[in-house]
Amino acid sequence: MLSTFANREKFVNSVIALLRTHGFDGLDLFFLYPGLRGSPRRDRWTFVFLLEELLLAFRKEAQLTIRPRLLLSAAVSGDPRVIQKAYDVHLLGRLLDFISVLSYDLHGSWEKFTGHNSPLFSMPKDPKSSAYAMNYWRKLGAAPEKLLMGLPTYGRTFRLLKASKNELWAEAVGPASPGKYTKQAGFLAYYEICSFIWTAKKRWIDNQYVPYAYKGKEWVGYDDAVSFSYKAFFIMREHFGGAMVWTLDLDDVRGTFCGTGPFPLVYTLNNLLVKAEFSSTPPPKFWLSTAVNSSTIGPERLTVIKDLTTDLGILPPGGEAVATETHRKSETMTTVPRGGLVTPTRETLSFGKHPLALEWKTETPGEETMTPVGHQAVTPGGITVAPMHLQTEEKIMPPIRKAEAPEKMTIPSGKMTVTPAGQTETLERRI
Repeated sequence: MLSTFANREKFVNSVIALLRTHGFDGLDLFFLYPGLRGSPRRDRWTFVFLLEELLLAFRKEAQLTIRPRLLLSAAVSGDPRVIQKAYDVHLLGRLLDFISVLSYDLHGSWEKFTGHNSPLFSMPKDPKSSAYAMNYWRKLGAAPEKLLMGLPTYGRTFRLLKASKNELWAEAVGPASPGKYTKQAGFLAYYEICSFIWTAKKRWIDNQYVPYAYKGKEWVGYDDAVSFSYKAFFIMREHFGGAMVWTLDLDDVRGTFCGTGPFPLVYTLNNLLVKAEFSSTPPPKFWLSTAVNSSTIGPERLTVIKDLTTDLGILPPGGEAVATETHRKSETMTTVPRGGLVTPTRETLSFGKHPLALEWKTETPGEETMTPVGHQAVTPGGITVAPMHLQTEEKIMPPIRKAEAPEKMTIPSGKMTVTPAGQTETLERRI
């Protein structure tokens, strides 16, 4: 389809007819590897040609029909090795209305050590993180208000080599058992994870603001309403455009598995990113314990026991930030995923500035080895966590997903209206 102008023209015309016939607001392109993985090198540029031709056709159609222009977006890789080879970020930033960065699948059972699927921040010697991916796109010239952070409503699983060695970066020997419903080794939907963690031991990764759980030799790194809240506040603090989820159906759609209401993860994003736009009061600070375990954390509430209050600050790759930390006594907040912050009790914790300093040698993914160089020091609360059993040279073979548009809920800034109860409101934030 990309190879000739005539083929692209046929596709563009069919797109407009399809979108208008069915009342869609635009087109989202899911082409993660232009010029890589069997795609001819020229596709880095023919992909740009397609975007230019789509945008021109959308503008002409809007003028002729006196209708709002169709939106144009794309889902893109969050891997710097892919970004460098597959995309002209400056041009994509000009042509697209928004860009969904797939900041997940950063670790998985294709590796020999446990690692989180989608950590918010990087760890020493392991720069992979959602913040790293977002800042990489921003550093290369994409407007931050167009960048949407991808959040996974699933987890990646590992089978531990030894049940007694169950920490982050513990040795692993492949994927854990498939989920009852998704039936895919190394992968669990969030609603399946809710069932798993009822009898598993849960832990919190302090510097990455994400949980994991283990039971016997089975280990899963996942996101929940708490980690989604941290990511939402990061998005707002860094002035990014919003969030995208992969996928809607992997959340607890009817609320029957997790016991916290329908769509607990998407609800969290909507509550923090969308409703906050219409609130006259600033969003509350979010408090979180540095140690999540089965004795203190239930499925419906989180008790906070930390006394460090800090501010969040992340720089793009290669940048540096000086940690500024303020210690003070304050009140503990109990959080309920469906209801935000409630009962104050003792002491609190919020985000912290994280010093960054790293370099990254990049090569083609899935074909050659990747060697992290230097380090990225992430020290909220003055605590530096060093990786255990981390190989600095290893073959990383991420799984290849079908190239199809992910299900997501997107509300582009100034482009789209919602009409609850017949009233129209223009939204500034996207989820």
